[in-house]
Amino acid sequence: MTFHYPNGKKFIPAANKEALLKGKKRKNAAYSNRGMTLEADLNETNSFYLDRNIAVIHKKPTPLQIVQVDYPQRSAAVIKEAYFKQASTTDYNGVYKGKYIDFEAKETKFSTSFPLKNFHEHQIVHMKSVLDQGGICFVILRFSTEEEIYLLEASHLLAFWDRMTKGGRKSITKAEVVNYGHKIPLGLHPRIDYIKVIDYLYKLS
Repeated sequence: MTFHYPNGKKFIPAANKEALLKGKKRKNAAYSNRGMTLEADLNETNSFYLDRNIAVIHKKPTPLQIVQVDYPQRSAAVIKEAYFKQASTTDYNGVYKGKYIDFEAKETKFSTSFPLKNFHEHQIVHMKSVLDQGGICFVILRFSTEEEIYLLEASHLLAFWDRMTKGGRKSITKAEVVNYGHKIPLGLHPRIDYIKVIDYLYKLS
């Protein structure tokens, strides 16, 4: 079955991307999984939390628009081609110690700034709504070249977005991410332990 992004670009499964990385040498054990997507790392982290009854966080399924279906049998249908629809909210949500958790995950190859075009206006509106209801909302940003990951609270993202809409810069500088965000060391189990940052920020531990 063939999948396409909303812009028509063909979707390549993460497993295929990983195969392209085979044979490349890793510098050390800490980076044994370097090259994995941010999504794969977060899914592994969330599975770790779930298995140990720490938190229940899931990635929301991406809605699909089916464009081609074959019917080899009267009682069976086979989807041959589909397009990913643009999600209307954020990537992940769930619950931790009675608190609603909602966040978006993005990565960039830029090393000095994080482009705000990586976010969509409807996601900004959604995050504001979550904050208005007292939920815990944030974004996880990955600078892939340096393999650095930060948790940035949604309130700061909304401020940077507001700055852009008023004619300001169209990105968040790396210095601003470092100043307002919280660096998450890349580990093994779990890979991206963002719960520790939530405990620190909201005194939930």
